Amino acid sequence: MATEKLRLDKYLWSIRLFKSRTLATDACEKGKVKANNENCKPSKQVSIGDEFEIKTSTKKWVIKVKGLLHNRVQYTEAIKFYEDLTPVEELNRIKFEAAVFHTGKRLSKSGRPTKKNKRDLDDFLEI
Repeated sequence: MATEKLRLDKYLWSIRLFKSRTLATDACEKGKVKANNENCKPSKQVSIGDEFEIKTSTKKWVIKVKGLLHNRVQYTEAIKFYEDLTPVEELNRIKFEAAVFHTGKRLSKSGRPTKKNKRDLDDFLEI
């Protein structure tokens, strides 16, 4: 399962930090993946013990490579191939944003009436 050579974009995809390998490649090219405070190319070779800082749309990850994974596997298996070293401050920020985040769904009993409300109102006005 583990060989000496593995591309960074393929590794990030296989451990499920990105939904597709293309997204992992784009993140590398846009400077969202760093090792030793330097941007990484998607073709960078990954070795056990390497540490990377990865910015995704939801979180800033800091991971340490524990094993090389060539194929995408279930999440429960994938997490065994890296160690999450993300700082506590970042985890707290994510929890705070999740608590404040608005899904866009309107709150009950506010805003425009629903179809059911309109029907009930029509039925009431007919009588």
